[in-house]
Amino acid sequence: MQSTILREKRSNTDLGIISELIKLMKPRVMSLVIFTCAVGLLTAPNSIPFTQAAIGILIVAIGAGAAGALNMWYEADLDKLMTRTCLRPIPRGKLNRAQALYFGTILSIISVFSLYYFANAISAFLLFFTIFFYLFIYTIWLKRRTPQNIVIGGAAGALPPVIGWTIATNSLSIEPLVFFLIIFVWTPSHFWALSLYKAKDYKKAKIPMLPITNGIENTKKNIFIYSLLMLPTLVFPYAIGFTSELFLTLGLTLTIYYNYLCFKLYNYKKNKFEIKIAKQIFAYSIFYLFLIFVLFLIDKLI
Repeated sequence: MQSTILREKRSNTDLGIISELIKLMKPRVMSLVIFTCAVGLLTAPNSIPFTQAAIGILIVAIGAGAAGALNMWYEADLDKLMTRTCLRPIPRGKLNRAQALYFGTILSIISVFSLYYFANAISAFLLFFTIFFYLFIYTIWLKRRTPQNIVIGGAAGALPPVIGWTIATNSLSIEPLVFFLIIFVWTPSHFWALSLYKAKDYKKAKIPMLPITNGIENTKKNIFIYSLLMLPTLVFPYAIGFTSELFLTLGLTLTIYYNYLCFKLYNYKKNKFEIKIAKQIFAYSIFYLFLIFVLFLIDKLI
């Protein structure tokens, strides 16, 4: 009886550790990586067997999870200060920093070499570069030093659909650059909207986000400018013949509404309305990016 109870406790402990390790991988970010990588793969001019495609996407997701774990390892001191991140595994004491470092490092090595084996060298290099860029360039170098951290660091989040394309084609061309530019240009307005209503958190953690270093008005102006930059970015795939008029029309319609929300934020001067609209922009920006990538799939099918 006692041995049965001990086995159950050990089993529950093991499940608890596995659950916390999964949280280290930032599952919500992973889901976006999986989706955008799949779009890049499915819109490529040639197809590959389903099993190979599924394995490739899974490996890229593991690589993204590895980057997330390494990010939490390095930023554990900041995470415990912010309401948005204080419930992550390390601040809660469920895992320690060494476990996160080992876990993230092992997953990074496994994912890169696995993608090289199951796909090709180009895809493996891009995955390696994504993990390296997210950890060393964004997390370690930029995030605590410059308000442009999210602008430059956005390159890491923009690479998964490019990797999806290379898994299918074993080559790079101008078309996957479309995916990269869309996510890269989208990222600043998305995260600066978040930083507006989480400004106290960033100030407490001494992270130089734009509202802290440049002020609220300057941040609102930059959010609006970057939302406008999405217009030519959405025209680009049509201009190079990658998408049809359907994508152009629906994509610009979604973007114009995004512009409207960002202009509305820029126009407001009362703090309580700014916070409300910033939250609307952050929520819509996620929905917006998802729909843009869905449009790529629909356009490809039609």
